[in-house]
Amino acid sequence: MKRVNLITMGCARNEVDSEELAARLASDGWELVSAAERADIALVNTCGFVESAKKDSIDAILEATDGGKTPVVAVGCMAERYGKELATALPEASAVLGFDDYQNIAERLEHILAGGSHLSHVPRDRRTLLPISPSDRPVAAQDIQTPGHFSSISSPERRFLRKRLDGAPYAALKIASGCDRRCSFCAIPMFRGAFISRSPHDLIAEAHWLAENGVKEINLVSENSTSYGKDLGDLRLLESLLPALAQVEGIERIRVAYLQPAEMRPSLVDVMTSTPKVAPYFDLSFQHSNAGVLRNMRRFGDSDAFLKLIADIRAADPKAGIRSNVIVGFPGESESDFQELLDFLTKAEMDAVGVFGYSDEEGTTAQALPDQIAEDVIRERVNRAGELVEIVVNAKAKSRIGQQDSVLIENVAGSTIEGRGSHQGPEVDGSVLIQDQIQVKPGDLIQVEYVESDGADLVARVLHG
Repeated sequence: MKRVNLITMGCARNEVDSEELAARLASDGWELVSAAERADIALVNTCGFVESAKKDSIDAILEATDGGKTPVVAVGCMAERYGKELATALPEASAVLGFDDYQNIAERLEHILAGGSHLSHVPRDRRTLLPISPSDRPVAAQDIQTPGHFSSISSPERRFLRKRLDGAPYAALKIASGCDRRCSFCAIPMFRGAFISRSPHDLIAEAHWLAENGVKEINLVSENSTSYGKDLGDLRLLESLLPALAQVEGIERIRVAYLQPAEMRPSLVDVMTSTPKVAPYFDLSFQHSNAGVLRNMRRFGDSDAFLKLIADIRAADPKAGIRSNVIVGFPGESESDFQELLDFLTKAEMDAVGVFGYSDEEGTTAQALPDQIAEDVIRERVNRAGELVEIVVNAKAKSRIGQQDSVLIENVAGSTIEGRGSHQGPEVDGSVLIQDQIQVKPGDLIQVEYVESDGADLVARVLHG
């Protein structure tokens, strides 16, 4: 049996793609092993989002070679984005494969192991593969290789082209891929393509499969979840999908990630705050709050509009969790623009905020914008924003003391019991430490009251009865 070590970099969407690759390989007789030195070949699912993520992916490729002993193949966003260019610049990789190679991944790896070479693709703008009109895409999309867009399979041995790679009680469920927005700083649409929704039928069927495989919480992911359904003829399809997913036996909690503030609507807020099992959790991609900076980013909104959205969410559910990411040092950002962002972050009182310094991305319009900010100024603003965010996030966690919530248990190690509340997304938003010594296991959902905070983390006591 051939052995492969699969390494995943980047976001939850990449994790779903890796589980598709794992299923394809397992169905063709490959054994997945946890260490590159035990493998015949290593497969690194790269991230190509920002410079630091690309560097991490290259480091992972170099490490996986085990000093040249193990052949390494690069797949994923960075591989798709650069193709032949990456293969030339990184000879340590035995091959660089694009998304179009996924359906033949076993054949590709066997060819490389046999001493064959692979001619890497020349990158293309994948937005051009589908019609401009979203309504014309569903039929055309069937001929496009889109990672994570497998349909249900009737074979009793393998109902889905997906293989779980860990035993976590939560998993991502990819509802769409690609993006139709043209944010000036973002290259993702060029290599992920135009926006394509998956059918509700396939998503509900996959949720059943995840539940059968021990998943208690599903996290709906995409490049832009608020656009779900627009290519299927229903821009409010997410509002009907969420209650349908809540009916899946075994799934105890559902959360939605990657919400576009400019596309939020009252009906979606209402469903997310009133549907049983749906966590009132709003992952809102603000990026900035100054109107001028946002226009240069080719985005919409301003501080007042965003604060009103937050107020509307909290009016619907005062305990709703809200997180976001912001970019500082964007070309043309003045000191007063930056100060407006700091004021917004103070007033918004969010549960978690990621602060990123602007960096040029090849092929984006922001790269050519005037009034580029000096790197030392960007670093200084990142530090100032980061210090403020720490204060705001810690204060928000402290304000939750006395609240009751449901916590999904994720880790039990001796006397340490750890999980996440309804306002905390996986791996990014802090955790909850249970102070009581009780008999629980990962996947249990228990009712608690928060009694202490430790930075962004919380301590809780169990509510009996």
